[in-house]
Amino acid sequence: DLIYPPVDTARFQPAGTVGDYFFVLSRLIPYMRIDLAVQAATRLTLPLKVGGRGRDLERLRALAGPTVEFLGYVPDEDAPHLMAESRAFLFPGLEDFGITPVQAQAAGRPVIAFRGGGALDTVIPGMGGVLFDEQTVDSLAAAMQTFDPSAYDPAAMRAHALQFGSAAFAQQITGYVERAWAERNG
Repeated sequence: DLIYPPVDTARFQPAGTVGDYFFVLSRLIPYMRIDLAVQAATRLTLPLKVGGRGRDLERLRALAGPTVEFLGYVPDEDAPHLMAESRAFLFPGLEDFGITPVQAQAAGRPVIAFRGGGALDTVIPGMGGVLFDEQTVDSLAAAMQTFDPSAYDPAAMRAHALQFGSAAFAQQITGYVERAWAERNG
């Protein structure tokens, strides 16, 4: 049995307007592979906003071209509008689950994610975003270059994200415990 962790989807809503920037929100540490996003955006001269802090910041700044903006720490109240107004959320790392791609979809925005880990469960190609096959700048850049944000329905992405929300988690965990209790005490 698999019960996904709860994601606070309630504070994320689709925006009326969408900007032209890609967005990353992450701890800036090597295994998150934010370097791929920075290098791909720089190569393609596409605007990228990077939110977060961490020990990789100076290395990432050295890789970045003029289209990459480092926001530093992003307060919880600012993340929803940054996600909702982005062209797409980038998720180049390999995570067991990955909360931020679900939050982005709750905000009605597609995700461009590495094809592995939790993204395989949360990002449905063609409905919630695009999965790229290799953790390389070339692979991510190709996905970004051909990406069309108008091909995605914000309401459908939000509906998909809600199945990972806190209310769904509470219902699933309660149901699981009740079934386990009934089987044990039958």
